[in-house]
Amino acid sequence: MLSFRTAGFNGYAAKYSPFYDNKLAVATSSNYGLVGNGRLYILNISANGEIVQENFFDTQDGLFDLSWSEVHENHVITANGDGSIFLFDATLQKFPIKKFKEHKREVFSVNWNLIDKTIFCSSSWDSTIKIWSPNRNDSILTLLNINNEQQNQCIYQAKFSPHDSNTLISCSSNSNLQTWDIRSPKPLQMDFIAQHGMECLSCDWNKYRPTIIATAGVDKSINIWDLRMIRTGNPINELLGHEFAIRNVTWSPHYSDKILSCSYDMTARIWSDKTDQNLPGINRRFNHGSENIFSLHKEFVIGGDWCLWGDPGWAVTVGWDEMVYVWDTKRT
Repeated sequence: MLSFRTAGFNGYAAKYSPFYDNKLAVATSSNYGLVGNGRLYILNISANGEIVQENFFDTQDGLFDLSWSEVHENHVITANGDGSIFLFDATLQKFPIKKFKEHKREVFSVNWNLIDKTIFCSSSWDSTIKIWSPNRNDSILTLLNINNEQQNQCIYQAKFSPHDSNTLISCSSNSNLQTWDIRSPKPLQMDFIAQHGMECLSCDWNKYRPTIIATAGVDKSINIWDLRMIRTGNPINELLGHEFAIRNVTWSPHYSDKILSCSYDMTARIWSDKTDQNLPGINRRFNHGSENIFSLHKEFVIGGDWCLWGDPGWAVTVGWDEMVYVWDTKRT
């Protein structure tokens, strides 16, 4: 297990580089993201097993998410509290190389398209999702749920499918999970309640099963959905065990059944979803599927990511305790 302290800044997101096996980016905010500055850290894991700071960038508002570029190994985009999106070059100093400003409220997530690597998306508290190209100043497309009577809902996350460059999912504070097709004149394809009427804080695509997604939120559960079976209104699996709201959920890039979750109960957990093994029905037994609990964080665990490189199973987590931990999920 490796650690690094983001002194004076509370962690919101950490992502491994898709190009380098030893590079991380961490998005942070001062004063827990309520007011004040933000800082983007570029970190390296050295040959002797230490996490060292390679670079950092200060911003005038808090940072809530980040995403590495899929086309340039040194480019990182950030989701900012003032409604802007910054594009940084990790090898330069102090300032972003580009700014995007259309959202009217906080930007809560950014996500680079893994297939069409020329575009990325952002989601915001202003109820919109925007599609961007780093080569344009204005957004390409704005997605808005016109069926939603409450247009003040925060869209906590939006993520492109790793199987289809034109499809994305989003989750919002009204508990809904939406699927979108950006080619369609009517982009909204599905809209259903995902977390028992409580806020849905995170969602992610399974990297091996194209129709399988995971959602998590304030109801303390991780729900596994098959997009071919939404009419039933029930998930195909429900993973229980966290004691407070789940802030982030991420499928493994190496295994079709492994999930990393981060929670307000100050733990990160590894789960095994066995629904791809033809098990009958939903098993809601407490802690069923939980394989490992990481409990070194002393405050809310907000963000996490799996390492793409080396021995499968390494992950990074960040939290409000100003700590970044890199740990082996296979060790108990």
